[in-house]
Amino acid sequence: MTRPTPAPKPSAPTGTSAAHVPLRWVGPLRISGNVAVTETEVPLATYESPLWPSVNRGAQISRTVDAGIRTTLVDERMTRSVLVEADTAETAYAAARAVHDRLDELRAITRATSRFAELLAVRHEITGPLLFLRFEFSTGDASGHNMATLAADALLGHLLAQVPGIRYGSISANYCTDKKATAINGILGRGKNVTAEILIPEAVVAARLHTTAARIARLNVHKNLVGTLLAGGIRSANAHYANMLLAFYLATGQDAANIVEGSQGITLAEDRDGDLYFSCTLPNLIVGTVGNGKGLDFVQENLTALGCREDRPVGDNARRLAVLAAATVLCGELSLLAAQTNPGELMKAHTRLERLTGARDAR
Repeated sequence: MTRPTPAPKPSAPTGTSAAHVPLRWVGPLRISGNVAVTETEVPLATYESPLWPSVNRGAQISRTVDAGIRTTLVDERMTRSVLVEADTAETAYAAARAVHDRLDELRAITRATSRFAELLAVRHEITGPLLFLRFEFSTGDASGHNMATLAADALLGHLLAQVPGIRYGSISANYCTDKKATAINGILGRGKNVTAEILIPEAVVAARLHTTAARIARLNVHKNLVGTLLAGGIRSANAHYANMLLAFYLATGQDAANIVEGSQGITLAEDRDGDLYFSCTLPNLIVGTVGNGKGLDFVQENLTALGCREDRPVGDNARRLAVLAAATVLCGELSLLAAQTNPGELMKAHTRLERLTGARDAR
């Protein structure tokens, strides 16, 4: 009996992601820095409808400052850790020294696995007879998960054949660390390390944010720093980086689970004679403009509109995407903290905006 050919699935409707998550463009944001100088809208896919106007308020403020949001890309690397086992800690330590003595040949092996992978460094940790090796790679315009794993697999096989006294433990050893909140990622970084900062004049703080620099700086210390410390946060002190990152990741075809380490970041706020200095530092921004998830039509359209599909040197499109993500985080973080300095403002905004969205969606 011939099975009927299933009907093709309809494409995602305009204005939604492939998973039918509502998507809107907000902005434009004005940014400058060592990667990009631009004004551009950004796409955010989210069910949390107040996020769009919140980020948009931060974007409006960015346009009141000549330099806008200054973004600085500090570092970039993708990591993969492997585990090898020995019989004693002494043997594991000897193996670790042998690995570091072979860096040139390990770099050659890495290049053979991909046109874009480069081995930047190797770090190790020894616990009893267990040797953890953390390989750090540059991966071009890809976020680099698969590229790093492919290279690590080749490196591991080579080391098991060449270094005496060790045997296979695992291709992934949780010392990377992938999609988990850890101290090592906050300290050493995984993905793009970006700081976004802005200096907002006192008059703009009063008119657009309805607060003062002193009140925002005070709240940031009490809420983001002390509150997070009391909660046991790991290398993190912010209000809601995950909200902006998830919406940005879904709209641009990123691996959404990377918001776990991506949302580890630190917000700083200072009162500078009435003006507000505000910054967001994100050491674990894992984004790419090629690779898995980037072939979807709506993702390609969004990346093109963001200027992240241009003919640039390898890696520059992904760097641009990373600084746009960091600037978007700053916009939403700034708006939320400002709202929380005023009693009742946050809940009133949520109630009003969610009711408006709900009524519109029900029609």
